[in-house]
Amino acid sequence: MPTNLGIDPKLLEKALAIGGEKTKKATVNRALQEYIVRRRQKRLLDFFGKLDWDDGYDYKRERTRR
Repeated sequence: MPTNLGIDPKLLEKALAIGGEKTKKATVNRALQEYIVRRRQKRLLDFFGKLDWDDGYDYKRERTRR
């Protein structure tokens, strides 16, 4: 799907220089992928301190084959 975007040329050049991608398209796609990953990680951080842990859970026992 073709899309026209007004991307800051200085930012794009910096991203090309440090990102290692060969094209502007690849640079923008990589940046979007990294943005998505970071946002998903941030949502996971919201769970810290909100989950109840079962103190009786034995993870080592769960590893054994049955």
